[in-house]
Amino acid sequence: MEQITNRKALIALAIGGFGIGMTEFVIMGILPDVATALNISIPKAGHFISAYALGVVIGAPLLTSIGSKWSSHKMLLALMLWFTIFNTLSAFAENYTSLLFFRFLSGLPHGAFFGIGAVVAGKLAREGKAAQAMAVMFSGLTVANVIGVPLGTYFGHNFNWNLSFLIVGCIGVLAMLSIYFWIPELPKSSDKGLRKDFQVFKRVELWIVIVLTTVGTGGFFAWYSYIAPLLTNVAGYPENMVSYAMIIAGVGMVIGNFVGAKLTEKLSPMKAIIVCFSTMVILLVINGLTASNPILILCTTFLIGAASFSVSTPLQMAIINASKGSEMLGSSMNQSAFNMGNASGAYLAGLPIAMGYSVVYSSYVGAILAGTGVLIAIGIIIKRRLKK
Repeated sequence: MEQITNRKALIALAIGGFGIGMTEFVIMGILPDVATALNISIPKAGHFISAYALGVVIGAPLLTSIGSKWSSHKMLLALMLWFTIFNTLSAFAENYTSLLFFRFLSGLPHGAFFGIGAVVAGKLAREGKAAQAMAVMFSGLTVANVIGVPLGTYFGHNFNWNLSFLIVGCIGVLAMLSIYFWIPELPKSSDKGLRKDFQVFKRVELWIVIVLTTVGTGGFFAWYSYIAPLLTNVAGYPENMVSYAMIIAGVGMVIGNFVGAKLTEKLSPMKAIIVCFSTMVILLVINGLTASNPILILCTTFLIGAASFSVSTPLQMAIINASKGSEMLGSSMNQSAFNMGNASGAYLAGLPIAMGYSVVYSSYVGAILAGTGVLIAIGIIIKRRLKK
């Protein structure tokens, strides 16, 4: 009976992850529609992506620390309520300023939900299966890229962009009900005060893991941010192929998420990170060299999607291990780092393109960032061995 309850609890976390994944990425698919409706330029509409990412970075440590005295069950409910309210309000935004404000507020609970959810998943898991439990939670995020984002993009593009956020709001309500009924009451997130919780940020290794996540995952976003011109300008596909390619990448993410969890159990979080990022480096270089081949680029799109999300669980476990005693606060920072990787990866990959080089250089920039992640992970292992 307990095993069934725990499985339902993990599904509840996955539903929340699905909603969060959908709202984070669907805006990219409906950006031109939002820009037209609000009578602004597409680059200005891109601020809605940045506002959400900024909300994640700020909200992760802030909301986790504020809610540290609540039970995990109540905190997850509160975060999903916040998420539902402001995503629904986004659907009714009438101008640039109001949508920018609602997108920022929608992003605030993102990091705290995944940070607290990862620790809860680990507690609910059977011994030795914490990585698999976290992978189930993150599966919601990956499945969103296969089903939620294409569905939201379709409705937003063919009917009205507001529908995309209304769908997210409905998923938020479903997630709240699932959390209320399926996740058992658990102890308070922390028995410490805010000041003691924040002592975790004095640990050097925690900051190194945050940098590792930011730089390494930046390699994925360097490539993913420019997947559309890579497919159309280099591989020669029509524009409607971009949606199908993103679904192919999403399927890879779903599979890679569970592969990464298995690797974490068989090796260790840090060794799994090295394997995953090393694989990313190789695939990104191959992608750059073969991007003009229409068949090979779809193959590498699937494989890069798999490699990029195979690192999710090992990174989450690495940061939890580095923040013992304040696991939820430390864990939430992983999502902040992930979104900093989103912003920095896209920016750095855009530099050679702005200088007049081909868009294939985005793949090479991604390979450099992922490779730097490998070096940082190796450095952490060496540091630990010298400490012994």
